Amino acid sequence: MLQEGEFERLGGSRTIKVDVRVIAATNRDLSQAVRDGRFREDLFYRLDVFPIDVPPLRERPEDIPLLSWTFVKEFSNSMGKQIEKIASESMSMLMAYSWPGNIRELRNVIERAMILAHGPVLQIKLAHKALQLDPGKPADGTLDEAERAHIVRTLERTGWRIRGAGRAAELLGVKPTTLESRMKRLGITHER
Repeated sequence: MLQEGEFERLGGSRTIKVDVRVIAATNRDLSQAVRDGRFREDLFYRLDVFPIDVPPLRERPEDIPLLSWTFVKEFSNSMGKQIEKIASESMSMLMAYSWPGNIRELRNVIERAMILAHGPVLQIKLAHKALQLDPGKPADGTLDEAERAHIVRTLERTGWRIRGAGRAAELLGVKPTTLESRMKRLGITHER
């Protein structure tokens, strides 16, 4: 049993003792999945020892410069290229992009730029036309679309709980009745 620090190899008959910690990561709300019957409750409680909530990259753009430089240094070493600066327009583009592929996508974009780099200033372009920002159009469409997406993300993070400490209304900085009113106006409902 994993919780006892022991296991048996498949087909084996001998129990092997180990001293390990299991680190599991997901982008799903496992407590909601348990309530919906889509994830085993016993497994959830075995994994839920020390949960750490890490918001997606789009919700923490202040991390983008540091992460970018971490990847630049990594690829500088492996590719033998000396980069002294990331072009300011490139960094602005990285900060404005929504990063649907999260940190993996950022790492791939930096790697691609490093492969193409000639000189000490790194120029970065997003490779996929469909993913590039259109300067004539807001990144998230209309203001209502952006507000709706933000509210839904927050509700998903809180298991669709609106009232109480650490719940959606508090995280969004509005009264629960205000949030419910906006949800109604934007057509936001929780499908069960």
